[in-house]
Amino acid sequence: MTVAVVGRSLRLAVGMLTALRVPPVLGVTPGAATGALLIAPVAVLPLGLTVGLVCWAGGRLDLPALAVAFVALGLLAAGSRALHLDGLSDVADGLTASHDRERSLAVMKSGTAGPAGVAAVVLVLGGQASALMWFVGWGGDVRGAVIAGATVCASRAALWITCCTIVPPARQDGLGITFTRRVPVAAAACGWAALAALATLVDPVRGPVTVALAALVVVGLTAHAVRRFGGVTGDVYGAGIEVALVVLLVGLAGAP
Repeated sequence: MTVAVVGRSLRLAVGMLTALRVPPVLGVTPGAATGALLIAPVAVLPLGLTVGLVCWAGGRLDLPALAVAFVALGLLAAGSRALHLDGLSDVADGLTASHDRERSLAVMKSGTAGPAGVAAVVLVLGGQASALMWFVGWGGDVRGAVIAGATVCASRAALWITCCTIVPPARQDGLGITFTRRVPVAAAACGWAALAALATLVDPVRGPVTVALAALVVVGLTAHAVRRFGGVTGDVYGAGIEVALVVLLVGLAGAP
């Protein structure tokens, strides 16, 4: 991968996964799309730093942990245009709307939030906020802030699974067709293995187990989407990121 392709991939990843202004990437090539997915955790580093900084500052100032956690999540949602939460809501609505594939896809594409979608967002955000309280409760410990921010970045590795080469697109238009089937299986497996190895720095047992569980949850979500929708969509990408984040936060919150 050349320097030019890496630069295009980074701009594409930042523009796709954050609200930061970057020069647009016109004419997305397969190489740039693959590169953007592979460096997705790096592209959201500003969002991870923001979450970590809020948790650290809230702890140092001895502010209510739950309020600080929701502020951090609010900034994270704003920094990603809430696209992943929207995807989570749409997937939940699609899975509960009908057993008919076309009907489910139509519900997901409508953009409206139904009861299942609202419930999914509330439950996932509640789990994320409850876990973030632990990091705020460390009283401004830098280590806790770093772990909280790192989980935000690591959760974007869910794209390595949802966009794996063995996962088909649900439809032949939209975001899915651009990024689906881009990440080689070996790259996805090695990437998650590397995250598990890094997680041993948090806790030698709980860290890698949490990472492995997050990967399994995303694999399960992806497999279920393929069974129900015939493949994945951009909404499934967002849902994968959100469920990976809640698993990582909850699992690592109890680490010493």
